[in-house]
Amino acid sequence: MEYEKMTNKERVKIQTLGQLKAVGYASKSIKEELRQNLIHKIKNQENVFEGIWGYEDTVIPDIERAILSGHNINLLGLRGQAKTRIARMMTLLLDEYVPVVKGSELNDDPMRPISSFALELIREKGDDTPIVWWAREDRYTEKLATPDVSVADLIGDVDPIKAATMKLSYNDERVIHFGLVPRSHRSIFVINELPDLQARIQVALFNILQEGDIQIRGFKLRLPLDIQFVFTANPEDYTNRGSIVTPLKDRIESQIITHYPKSIEIGRKITAQEAKLANRPLEKIHVPEFMKDLIEQIAVEARESEYVDEKSGVSARLTISAYENLISAAERRLYLNNENETMVRVVDLIGVVPAITGKVELVYEGEQEGAGLVAHNLIGKAIRSLFTRYFPSPEQKKKDKEGNPYVLPLSWFGEGNELDLLASHSDKAYKTALHNVPGLEKIVTEYVKDLPEKEKEFYMEFALHGLAEYSQLSKKLLDTGMQFKDLFSSMFDLGNPGMDDDDEEENPFE
Repeated sequence: MEYEKMTNKERVKIQTLGQLKAVGYASKSIKEELRQNLIHKIKNQENVFEGIWGYEDTVIPDIERAILSGHNINLLGLRGQAKTRIARMMTLLLDEYVPVVKGSELNDDPMRPISSFALELIREKGDDTPIVWWAREDRYTEKLATPDVSVADLIGDVDPIKAATMKLSYNDERVIHFGLVPRSHRSIFVINELPDLQARIQVALFNILQEGDIQIRGFKLRLPLDIQFVFTANPEDYTNRGSIVTPLKDRIESQIITHYPKSIEIGRKITAQEAKLANRPLEKIHVPEFMKDLIEQIAVEARESEYVDEKSGVSARLTISAYENLISAAERRLYLNNENETMVRVVDLIGVVPAITGKVELVYEGEQEGAGLVAHNLIGKAIRSLFTRYFPSPEQKKKDKEGNPYVLPLSWFGEGNELDLLASHSDKAYKTALHNVPGLEKIVTEYVKDLPEKEKEFYMEFALHGLAEYSQLSKKLLDTGMQFKDLFSSMFDLGNPGMDDDDEEENPFE
C-alpha cells in the first residue's frame, strides 16, 4: 500500500521504521509540506484563513505567494491586525500527522534523522526503530520577544546537570540542552514583536535562517533544522524600542504589510465574530444595525484623530470591547428596571468609554481625564460623521432658511426646556421623554427610510445627539446620562456663578 493513498487512521498504526519504509514513505521539508497542502486547497477553492476578514485581496494572497516560494515571513503591521492569528492558522496547512523517531527531543524524521540520539538509535535497531505520530496542532511554537530572552532560551546551552547525571564530558554533544528553535524542528516557529529582541539575540538567528548551523558554547553543530519561521513586528517598535538588524531582515525573504479594515462592513464582521457574548440575554436586547456602524465609526475616527498617536495604531480590539460594553449597558438596564426587553440607546455609549480609553495611545499623555475626554470626543465625531446618512445637514438647512425640519424642536429648547436622558431610564420613561420634544418624531418618520417601529425612539435620540454635534443644541454629560438644552442659554449659564451645575461637566464633545 502506498503511503500517499493511506488514510490517517491507517498511517498511525505504523509503529516501526521498517513498516514506514514498506509503505513508501518519503520525507519532505515543512516548506514543501505547506506548499503542497496550499496548492491542494487553492485548487479546491478552500479558504485556509477562515475568519480573517478584509485581507482577501491584499495580505492573504501575499502570504500564499510566500508559502509557494518557500519563504520565511515577517508580518509587519500595527497592533490588532490579526498577525499572530494568521501565523497560528498556518498549522492548518500542515499534514495532519507526521512520523517521529520515538524519544527524540528534536522530533527527528525517521528517514532524515539529525540528532545524535536518533542516529544512534537507528544504527542500533535499524528497521525496528520505534516511531510515533505527531499531530499538526503540536507542530507550532510561539515566543514573545522580550528584552530578557537569551541565546540559551532560543538556541540552547550546555547542561551541567545532564553532564553530571550521565557522567559525560563537556566535549560530548549529549550534554547540550537545546533551546526552543532546535526543538521546533519540522514545525512552525513564531517570534512575536521581533524588534523587541536584543540585537545580539537576533544575530544568533542568522545561520539558522541561512545555513542551518547552530553554535552553542564551544560546540559547532551542523544541524539542518527544518523550520518555517514567521515573525511579527510593529513599525512603532522600529523607532521606540528597537529594530530588526539589517542582516536578519535580509534573510527573511517575504515581508508582508498588514492593515486595518478598509470599510465599516468589514469591521462589523470582525466585531461580530470576535465579541464574547455567550450567555448574554441577546434575545431581550434589540440592537439597531446602525448602532453597529456607529461603533465601527468610533475606531475610524480614532485612527484619524489628531489626539491619538497614529504610530501606535488603534486595535480592532477597541470595537470588540466597545460592542461588548454596549450590550452590557443595555443588559444592566434590563435588570435595574426588571423589564423583559430593551433596546440599545445612543446614551449607552457612555458605557463604551472605558473600552476606548485603554485602547488609544494619546499624542500627549496627561491625566486620566484626558483619555476620557478624547473618548467622548471620538464618540461625538462618529455621531457627526454618520448623521447625514439619515438626516439633512443642520448647517445647510439653517442656511436655506426655508423648510428647516429642525425649527420646531430647536424652538422648544430655545424656550428654556431641557431634556435629561439617563442610561438607567425605563423604556417607558425613555420614550416619554423623547416624545415630549415637539417635531422630533416627524423628523425621524420623514427622513429615516424603512424605519422599524421599535427603533423610532432610537433615531429620535440620535437626531438630538446629531444636532448637538452640529452645534445646534447644547449637550452636557451627566453622571448617568446626557442633558440637552438650548445652546445659547447654556453659554449664558457657563458665565453665571449662581447656577447649580456642580454635578455637570462642560460638553466634552465640543
